[in-house]
Amino acid sequence: MGPRIPPELVAPIFNPATFSNPDKVDEIFTRLRKDYPLAVAEVPGFDPHWIVTKNEDIREICRLSDIFHNGDRSKMLVSKAAEGLIREYTGGDYNILKTLVHMDGEEHAAYRKVTQERFMPRNIAQAEPMIRAIARTYIDKLEQLGPECDFAADIAFQYPLQVICELIGIPKEDHLTMLKLTQWMFDYADPDLRRPGADPNNPAEQTETWSLVYKQFENYYKPVIEDRQRCPRDDLATLISNGEINGCPMEHRAQISYFVIASTAGHDTTAATTATMMWLLAERPQLLAQLKADPGLLPAFVEESIRWTSPVKHFLRSAVTDHEIRGQHIKKGDLMYLSYVSGNRDEEIFEDPFEFRLDRKPNRHVGFAFGNHVCLGQHLARLELKIFWEELLARLDSVELTGAPKLAIADLVCGPKSVPVRLSMRAATGTGARTA
Repeated sequence: MGPRIPPELVAPIFNPATFSNPDKVDEIFTRLRKDYPLAVAEVPGFDPHWIVTKNEDIREICRLSDIFHNGDRSKMLVSKAAEGLIREYTGGDYNILKTLVHMDGEEHAAYRKVTQERFMPRNIAQAEPMIRAIARTYIDKLEQLGPECDFAADIAFQYPLQVICELIGIPKEDHLTMLKLTQWMFDYADPDLRRPGADPNNPAEQTETWSLVYKQFENYYKPVIEDRQRCPRDDLATLISNGEINGCPMEHRAQISYFVIASTAGHDTTAATTATMMWLLAERPQLLAQLKADPGLLPAFVEESIRWTSPVKHFLRSAVTDHEIRGQHIKKGDLMYLSYVSGNRDEEIFEDPFEFRLDRKPNRHVGFAFGNHVCLGQHLARLELKIFWEELLARLDSVELTGAPKLAIADLVCGPKSVPVRLSMRAATGTGARTA
């Protein structure tokens, strides 16, 4: 393999706790982009990985999906011990789940097609009245909770959760179950969000948690599938339950995994972005004033918020043939760690990458990845963010932090778990301001 990164420099990104300290993350990846833009990390306990830090390299690898596969090895960073346990559990597969992000080639295209049309902009736009009504509900809740609340836990976690649950067809009483399972899966290392009794220092923890989460989703969705096959409705659950691949029913694990990814990634990344933006507005009152004065800046605000937050920190790919990138020879079988948070801070692509700028055009972030694996829900996420801030900015006069926000301890999807704020809001009738 190619040039080696000093282990002491790169080892922290193999530890989920590092991602709860964004300044440390920026420091590491700034150094990597400068001195080791495409180089190999050899960290004890892990297979060697190429660390891909540059925006253009990430785009090239994502574009060349026939050369760099998603599903041949683990999609997320796992130790050799954990990977061995996963393979033992699955009977040889490197992944417990088999979602769209774990598929390649024609299989990926066929499974993506099952719901792709529903996520196209023209169809997502039809959900705007429903999304706006949900947004208003949570903004009313924000006012009622006042004058202080934890914006992450009370609002950001729940708003996009309700949206995706409504689209899937999950009843309201089960929404918090979906949130709990999402946190168990993505936040397995966080002491506040992981499943009770979980031990992140145990190599078997990821395997045990992911297998338990899969089983709970399977138990939940089996009767849903049976119901939608008997009585189809206008929801995502019906599309997935009755989806066919090349004229045949979906393979069971892939069908359950389809529900898993929709029920977790379908809200967690948007929640992370929403919470981060309230954190930013609380620290930058001039940005809040700028948005309130010119609501036409909202689309730029949304796009920059996705770049700024970069809630999905990494994904892995593996080379299926030799290839050259940035003058480095990638060999068949090599593992590629794509750092989206680094690609979204790339100084060669973004002027002032560590500044939040509403005038960033074009904004060539990779917050939704790139290529044929670009996030299926990207248009939904943009619309949810736009609607929420449209509704809130019309009523929000000021916001300030009442304590230090806290990021979840996670290395795949990571966002704030706590954003304590004090807000001043206007009543929904627009009859005046009051502290909320």
